[in-house]
Amino acid sequence: MTSALDITQAVNPPRAVFVNFPLGHQTGKPNQPELQRQIVRDAMTAFETITRPGTIVHLPYVWDLNDNSWEQTDYTEGFLPERPPKEEADRAEAERRLRFSH
Repeated sequence: MTSALDITQAVNPPRAVFVNFPLGHQTGKPNQPELQRQIVRDAMTAFETITRPGTIVHLPYVWDLNDNSWEQTDYTEGFLPERPPKEEADRAEAERRLRFSH
């Protein structure tokens, strides 16, 4: 399940479901459990019925019928924070693993 169509097309997974929602929000907005469940149900149905490798099913959901400005923001260079240096990310991951290993 993806909201990054260009990346998904480049990776070419065996099957995928695309939802044109902001990155990280593939199942919808917070506090909309019925919509979230419906999107997951539709995705599971698609995964069961896709027969051709590389198929990407586009689900028909729209983030906001009256405002698609999120698309301009989410895909603007500099919108996402910079990635930390590898050493810093590795240290944070080691700390996280240690914290949850007990």
